[in-house]
Amino acid sequence: MLNSDDLRLFLAVMREGNMLAASRRVGVDHSTVARRITSLEATLGARLFDRSPRGVTPTQAAFALVGHAERIESELLAAVGSVSGRDSEVEGTVRLATPEACASYLVAPHVAALRARHPRLTLELASESRVASLSKREADIAVMLKPPPKGRLVTRKLVDYRLGLYASRDYLDSHGEPTVRADLNRHAFISYIEELAGFPEMIALDQILPGAPIGFRSSSSAAQHAAVVAGVGIGVLHVFAAGEDERLVRILPQEIEVWRSYWLVMHADLQRLTRIRATIDFIDDVMRTMRDRL
Repeated sequence: MLNSDDLRLFLAVMREGNMLAASRRVGVDHSTVARRITSLEATLGARLFDRSPRGVTPTQAAFALVGHAERIESELLAAVGSVSGRDSEVEGTVRLATPEACASYLVAPHVAALRARHPRLTLELASESRVASLSKREADIAVMLKPPPKGRLVTRKLVDYRLGLYASRDYLDSHGEPTVRADLNRHAFISYIEELAGFPEMIALDQILPGAPIGFRSSSSAAQHAAVVAGVGIGVLHVFAAGEDERLVRILPQEIEVWRSYWLVMHADLQRLTRIRATIDFIDDVMRTMRDRL
């Protein structure tokens, strides 16, 4: 008969990629994890991991099991919260993964309000350019630049926002301010490192001026913002961030504007948990507060 503790260890190995890291995650020794995984394989009559000196590799049976194990995990979490009443108190930890600009300029400045509302809730904010894996529980909730492929995920559009061209006042004093689109060809630009961009939508410069000469690239939107402020060149920046920076001047605002969207994504099995709902309410409140600046 299946044991929920064995499934918990199985999920830890799947998410961490090896048994040693999984043992640290769940707080038991490595030999116990290995023994329990072997026991689970015997119960199922299927090999879940191929072992080698380099670690473990999930088999097709493991990938077939993981969705069922996650549903059981989520149901157990919900049951514990419902019976104990702890979940209604909004406590625990929620990990939110967002693009860097969203994390730095939209979410982080408002976390104090979340703490005041729910002092026993800890928000972990992971600001990344890559796509967080919800199936591996790298995050509980994610803000993404486009809807993910269909799966056991709940997805809805969160908000639309704008990108524009910006340069520093010093840069424009030295190089001249473009007054028509053709003037842009005389300037150097700042953009993303293409192979490190988690979403093609991040590289908005290709939409504005294909083949633009690049003087600086970074995987970090904050680093690009800093480079524009330093006078390295012209950059495509978030209006909700650059528009508040008095050191920057927006270029051709009536002619050049790129629209993007943030999408809110979560694992279907988590959406009923009170701490998840409280965090989503907080995100919605932030976006409503900031809507006029987006």
